[in-house]
Amino acid sequence: MGGRIKTGPLNKTRLVNCIAFDDCPFPKGHRGDVKIVGTVYADLRFDGLIIGKVRKDGANSTSQITRLVKGSKFFHHANLIMIQGIALAGFNVVDAKKLYRELGMPVLIVARKAPDMDSIKKALLSKVPGGAKKWQLIQKIGPMKKCHHCYIQRVGIDFEEAQAVVERFSINGNIPEPLRTAHLIAGAIGSGVSKGRV
Repeated sequence: MGGRIKTGPLNKTRLVNCIAFDDCPFPKGHRGDVKIVGTVYADLRFDGLIIGKVRKDGANSTSQITRLVKGSKFFHHANLIMIQGIALAGFNVVDAKKLYRELGMPVLIVARKAPDMDSIKKALLSKVPGGAKKWQLIQKIGPMKKCHHCYIQRVGIDFEEAQAVVERFSINGNIPEPLRTAHLIAGAIGSGVSKGRV
């Protein structure tokens, strides 16, 4: 397995340093790149920010997140990646298992509501270039499961550890604070003002 493997459980008694990613809003019909925001947390303290970009409906979200994290000063301190949903910038689906291998740290996908997988499958297979492969990536990590007040998919972390992490970070709502902060910042970058719930 590539990357640096972080050992030991992630739970309420161990310091969790995470980098959480969300994408910026973009207008309907947009083509090209979309900015993404990564908030860096040293346990419950907001500690830094990473900004990059991925292609709308593209296939580079995994490589771009890997590049951003490995190229940052936070890489050697982080031990968890969080992502707001399995896809960024429309249908740029993250290969969570590859991300885990490349970075050597668990990956936690979080959503406020359970996604409509039938609609996602239909859209991928009928409207998105390379959609069949992207649907396979989603299937590989299994269905989202209810966890605390949200839904998760996970790689490299068991459900009990993931639940402990979600509960620890959900201090101002139902979504873990690193993702809530990433969403607010991404909203402001994309539209000039933070708005809406995560």
